[in-house]
Amino acid sequence: MIFLMRPCPRSDEDVRFLSEGMRMSGEIRHLEFEIPVCGYISEDFDGSLCSAPFVYLSQEVPRTDLSDAPETENKKQNDLLAAAAIVAGSSVSPRSSEAHGETPSHSGARDLPPRHVPGEQAQEQAEQRLRVAEAEEVYQEAQRIIDRSSQGKEGYEMLVKAAHMGHTKATEKVASTMLLGEYLVQNISQAKVMFEKLVLEGSPKAQMALGFMYAAGLGVNSSQSKALVYYTFAALGGNLAAHMALGYRYWAGVGVPQNCESALTHYSEVARHVASEVSLTGGRAVQRIRFLDELDQPGTSSGMEEDLVQYYEYLAEKGDVQAQVGLGQLHLHGGRGVEQNHERAFKYFSQAARAGNSHAMAFLGKMYTEGSSVTPQNNETALHYFKKAAELGDPVGQSGLGMAYLHGRGVPVDFDLALQYFQKAAEQGWVDGQLQLGTMYYNGLGVEHDYKQALKYFTLASQAGHTLAFHSLAEMHAAGTGVMRSCHTAVELFKNVCERGRWADRLMVAYRNFKEGNVDAAVAQYLLLAEQGYEVAQSNVAFIFEQRRMKLFPESEMFPRALLYWSRAANQGYTVARIKVGDYHYYGYGTEADYETAAMHYRLASEQQHSAQAMFNLGYMHEEGLGVKQDVYLAKRFYDMAGEASADAQVPVYLALSKLTLLNHVKYLQGLDVKELLSWVELDELLGPEWDLYIMTVLALLLGTIIAYRQGQQLAGLRPLGQRGVPPDQPQEGVRGQPQP
Repeated sequence: MIFLMRPCPRSDEDVRFLSEGMRMSGEIRHLEFEIPVCGYISEDFDGSLCSAPFVYLSQEVPRTDLSDAPETENKKQNDLLAAAAIVAGSSVSPRSSEAHGETPSHSGARDLPPRHVPGEQAQEQAEQRLRVAEAEEVYQEAQRIIDRSSQGKEGYEMLVKAAHMGHTKATEKVASTMLLGEYLVQNISQAKVMFEKLVLEGSPKAQMALGFMYAAGLGVNSSQSKALVYYTFAALGGNLAAHMALGYRYWAGVGVPQNCESALTHYSEVARHVASEVSLTGGRAVQRIRFLDELDQPGTSSGMEEDLVQYYEYLAEKGDVQAQVGLGQLHLHGGRGVEQNHERAFKYFSQAARAGNSHAMAFLGKMYTEGSSVTPQNNETALHYFKKAAELGDPVGQSGLGMAYLHGRGVPVDFDLALQYFQKAAEQGWVDGQLQLGTMYYNGLGVEHDYKQALKYFTLASQAGHTLAFHSLAEMHAAGTGVMRSCHTAVELFKNVCERGRWADRLMVAYRNFKEGNVDAAVAQYLLLAEQGYEVAQSNVAFIFEQRRMKLFPESEMFPRALLYWSRAANQGYTVARIKVGDYHYYGYGTEADYETAAMHYRLASEQQHSAQAMFNLGYMHEEGLGVKQDVYLAKRFYDMAGEASADAQVPVYLALSKLTLLNHVKYLQGLDVKELLSWVELDELLGPEWDLYIMTVLALLLGTIIAYRQGQQLAGLRPLGQRGVPPDQPQEGVRGQPQP
């Protein structure tokens, strides 16, 4: 038995290793494999030769290959081919993708190790290398076109060409695009075939994709065990999406027992990568839109936001400085349906800065500090803008100066000055000042270590939504630094950081696809994000399943799948999803009707999220005795609580209470015995012996009054039209009516 390892993501140089031995009939035979692998793993190997994640593979070698006969050149070639079949992915180039957070490589093409072969074999190898170079050239040109264009259709057509030429990274991108329906026509079956071929070559991205397909039952029969295996191998290969999927599964107990420590391991790995990408400008803004919220609150729709952005653009063109600053920040960070655009951000900030706005000056300083295609990195220019803003008392400028002195950007390092500027910015509530103060107290930079102060400032910065503040708090809770160690709190904070990665942009891509009618593509994209633990994606895909408007799944699976994702969203604290789960069990959608389970979910929503709808539902169930003990008083109590919890519930609560009161009186009257009641009343004693005359007199008076009223009405109807008065509720002509033409 030999133990080999798939290629590690290193350089394209060939690495040759000598096998440590192979046990066969008590003897050890040594075979030389000229294979570019990260290392030959013997039974006692400790993995020290390779720092990258690796996977152990094993394969039986036929006994005939290990005979005592001298090894010939042909036999060595056979051994080489056998070993190549054992190693998953014998190419030296890594099968990683920047889109999933893996280390980029110099080439995605299938390269071959140099081998000394004569004649025709050497010529074939030269031709192969030429094809590899051509495929790489096509791939790079496709990437340039995609980067330049917002649509990139031509670029993806070139990617397809490069994939046909055997380029691995192009094949990965084309397969992913076909799976999710982005830019290319959605073709899940073809994507599956391509991913299966890539998996044989050791592609972590393909392993992640197949794991997702088996987890969601997309194009294959659902198998959580296969999904777990593929996710695990992809995570070992460094795929960040697989780490997120595994972190969510261990955190929520999906397909595996709940294990907080395992979830912490996976989420912390991804969070570290996300935090390393957060810049001084604060990182990207993640826009989360729920379809249910749009139905309940139409003002939150993207259409309204687009109108608002256009209105601010109109104001900015008219010279409104505040609108210019706001649009500059919007384009700098992205959000509200607006993509990051440093060119437009620089334009608006420059206009506002020329008008003397200190905030715009400070943000220009930020842009020059970070550097971009529009503003090349320049510490002197950044320092100039920061000083001008700080002199005007701007907290962003003060924080920028603090960063300059903290890291020595254009000025000597001075922790004391940095601390002073950060304190000034923090006193004005600026999040960067609070974050950097926490960092200085945490690391003891210019001050003594003070974890309580660090915790205080990190908490303040996290309340403003700063990604690095969440990451710092997560690390403190994970290690128990300055606080009691809490795995659960650390996982939730790390999860928050992970969901702010660049892959979160897919939320808006899926939303736009749904709004444009490309429902199947939206479902595939939301399903992928749901596997990574995004609650918004889980609730949105459940909503789409409930609408039954897709073609990817049969009609019979719609409600069960909707129930599954409503349940996952509910477990993450989404109140509406919890009520939906209760409704599904109440009406028997996707499951058998179960009033007790429905009442349990309503009670959870009532107690944990104080949902007025859940309280109202519980009141009705207690009124009717459905799944709970019938109790009119408890029903009234829940109705009253619902009315207090929400003003919108007051009208239905009033109607429900009126109905409850009426039915209660009807039931009381139905239970009375009228004869027995009359037997208790002695009218002779109550009204006297002539009580019947009194009653007849009263009835006669009532009858006379009615007759007189009717005669008056008849006389009024016989009056001439000219003598009739104008009713008080009708406008008189020429007074309240509309003017006559």
